[in-house]
Amino acid sequence: MVVAITGGSAGIRAASPKDATATPTVVELFQSQGCSSCPPADAYLNAIADRPDILALSFAVTYWDQLGWKDTFGSPRFTDRQRDYAQAGRGQVATPELIVNGTTAVVGSNRAAFDAAIAKAGPPRGGPAIAVEGSTVRIGKAASGVPSTIWLVRYDPRFRDVPIRAGENNGKTLPHRGIVRELIRLGDWRGAGISFETPRPRESGLLTAVLVQRGRGGPIVAARRL
Repeated sequence: MVVAITGGSAGIRAASPKDATATPTVVELFQSQGCSSCPPADAYLNAIADRPDILALSFAVTYWDQLGWKDTFGSPRFTDRQRDYAQAGRGQVATPELIVNGTTAVVGSNRAAFDAAIAKAGPPRGGPAIAVEGSTVRIGKAASGVPSTIWLVRYDPRFRDVPIRAGENNGKTLPHRGIVRELIRLGDWRGAGISFETPRPRESGLLTAVLVQRGRGGPIVAARRL
């Protein structure tokens, strides 16, 4: 059963619960409500968002806001993340772009490439164990730890339907899932065990994941839902 909750310009529909402890393949879609090529990619991400083996994250970038519609979930921080990937040789700054485990970049509206990249990837490999105790995240030790960034990601697992009133998608209502609302750098990991306290979320209804990522725009070597 789908429950509709209307608030502001977006409708929210409840989604099915997910496995909170699976080690998932990390699927990042860089998209914008102001991009006419993005709705198919959004639909592909929405379709896999309930899979327990997938962490489906939708990052709304800001560089298409100039086309007449300001993305309601956009953040310069998300645009910077895509730029970091581009500088590391993962595709280019364009939408829609899908990046899997921080390594493979494909055009997000190409369904065959989208499915193939995810099917080939599997879960992140080569990183430390991630454990959770209450609000504390513990990153395990490793003999040959490559310097990595620890990211806390908070995302909305529900459907959020956004009516677009200007720009390239004017007149459409776009459904989103896995919308990233917070991207927080907890700190760095260099091989020794380390712990981080997680801040309280800024809004209710969000789910949380932790990513261990080598360098800026490098491979994601470990991930866990909290």
